[in-house]
Amino acid sequence: MLTKINDLLAKIGGFLQWPLLLVVRLYWGWQFVLTGRGKLMHLDKTAAYFASLNIPAPKLNAILAGSTECIGGALLILGLFTRFASLALIGVMCVAFSTGDREALNKIFSDTDKFLSADTFLFLYAAVIIFAFGPGRIAVDSLIWKDKKA
Repeated sequence: MLTKINDLLAKIGGFLQWPLLLVVRLYWGWQFVLTGRGKLMHLDKTAAYFASLNIPAPKLNAILAGSTECIGGALLILGLFTRFASLALIGVMCVAFSTGDREALNKIFSDTDKFLSADTFLFLYAAVIIFAFGPGRIAVDSLIWKDKKA
């Protein structure tokens, strides 16, 4: 009896996988585009903030971070080269955690609410989900790699 229930729940969960991945990709892809665009539109302000964090070559790194977020976010929305894009976004979010959100990162075990509620965590979490599970069925990647799980 429990096996049948578990099998049914697994089927339902499997059916929900592609819509969930689509929603995560679309929502968080758009959020990455917006934050990247914000960095690029206010480049001097972003570079000054990066300089205050002792990030070397702050203007260049602001351009790189903003561009990665814009392009990576757009690729997530399309579901195109999704794992490559999510990996690049994971890298940017790891740098963001270690520089701009260091206080939240340092609270990972002592104040998990602070860590989990950091904007950086939510962006990182979305990118990791897409990297781990792929883009889902409704994605350009699924057309490119038809025989392989995207």
